[in-house]
Amino acid sequence: MERELAVLVEAVRKAGAKVRELVRDGFEVQTKSDRSPVTTVDHEVNRILHEMQRREFPRDGWLSEESPDDPARLTHARVWIVDPIDGTKALVNRLPEFCISAALVEQGAPVVAAILNPSTDELFTAVRGGGLFLNGARVTLSSTHDFNPVIMVSAREFRSDRWSTLAKTTRCRPMYSIANALALVAAGRVQAVFTIEPENEWDLAAGVLLIEESGGAISDEAGMPFVFNQPTPRFRGVIAVAATADKDLRANLQTHAGHVRSQPERRRAAP
Repeated sequence: MERELAVLVEAVRKAGAKVRELVRDGFEVQTKSDRSPVTTVDHEVNRILHEMQRREFPRDGWLSEESPDDPARLTHARVWIVDPIDGTKALVNRLPEFCISAALVEQGAPVVAAILNPSTDELFTAVRGGGLFLNGARVTLSSTHDFNPVIMVSAREFRSDRWSTLAKTTRCRPMYSIANALALVAAGRVQAVFTIEPENEWDLAAGVLLIEESGGAISDEAGMPFVFNQPTPRFRGVIAVAATADKDLRANLQTHAGHVRSQPERRRAAP
């Protein structure tokens, strides 16, 4: 998979340079049918990465947030799963948390991954079985556990009282890009990502491999592993914990998820 990684890194770096150019010079913002924003930045990154796949790996499938879903991908053993800009709202608001997220999935599991934050120029990469890398250097995590963990939750959940009981023992922080948040967990900078909101395959594919290669753990809210390239590319919640997290954190988060699911939400989040 070294060739796949090298080609992906080159394309992601090229896309990152384009992002910085458009952020500097200006870009257009539109609203999609689901009322979410999309920008010319999203489309340009999608074009660069899709051209890479079609040129270098034409026999592979393709799944991207900004491309029409072609059911033919289900017939491919290998599929590139891409979120050109994860955190488009953060991009529009100039918050430096948006990122490019791309992964190659084989037989349902990510085998090559890259997440680039263009604002910080940090590129996290992994090949299955090879460990976690940041800008080409291996990431080695401390064995020290953090017993006052930072948990990143969706901005919607943060605005509501959904995790009020969780906040009594942890520090909750809103995330504006789940891919970026998963990279931070993989690097041990925060201890967990936790949400029961639905997530798409392109939100998670790269981050799952980064977490696993760092020694962390990741699953859906019920504790089930993620299997990618599904007919409906959507999952129910995410629980990701860093290798440096307390050993009981994952179980505690799953307990919180089950408790909230069993109770009606008392107050809806602000729009």
